[in-house]
Amino acid sequence: MLEEYESSILGIRELVTHQKGTVTIACLPTAAFYFLPSVIRVFSEAWPGIRIRILDVSANEGLEKVINGEADFGINMISAQSSEVRFTPLLRDPFVLALRSDHPLASKKQIEWSDLEDVRLITVSRDSGNRTLLDNALSAEGIHLNSFYEVQHLSTSLGLVESGLGVAILPRMTMPGPDHDTLCSRDLPEPRIQRSIGLVRSNSHSLSSTAQLFIDLLLEHWGKEAV
Repeated sequence: MLEEYESSILGIRELVTHQKGTVTIACLPTAAFYFLPSVIRVFSEAWPGIRIRILDVSANEGLEKVINGEADFGINMISAQSSEVRFTPLLRDPFVLALRSDHPLASKKQIEWSDLEDVRLITVSRDSGNRTLLDNALSAEGIHLNSFYEVQHLSTSLGLVESGLGVAILPRMTMPGPDHDTLCSRDLPEPRIQRSIGLVRSNSHSLSSTAQLFIDLLLEHWGKEAV
């Protein structure tokens, strides 16, 4: 309790001087670019002396860093949860089919699961929260696909797709913009698979004044998108 009190006092002093302080955020790599730059820009203009530290880690790693206090808070999936944290939803992120724009399936107006039975699917590791979410949804519907290549990161799977080695099913948030020269995405049929992304805060660690300030700005910016 004494350590938390002293930390709180120090945070207030830093906030008053506008000169010091660090906000540490444990964020999914795919969500870091989507959620943070616009908020960081506004925050840094108002509080130029406060540093931002982003830990771009997996869902499980991010959750652990919030729980043990390595991060002030996190941006994570709702599936990566614990009784030691509370979750505030910000956005629903549907899964899409990622493929090359010259792939035969790119010309189809509507993708069916049967279209994917004979193509090589590039997936992420079974340790990934995204993979677990996808596998559980497909298994519940009795859908079996040809998972041919397995990688550790979604960015790697996109690289293999771009090289023409197969297609991937991944969150829309990971896709490049519509002007990309090679890659494109297509909506998937029912069952709709999506992940809920949101703010994760510890139930046992108090927030510094600087971290709370950043959270308030984040919620002001993204709260209107909350589900």
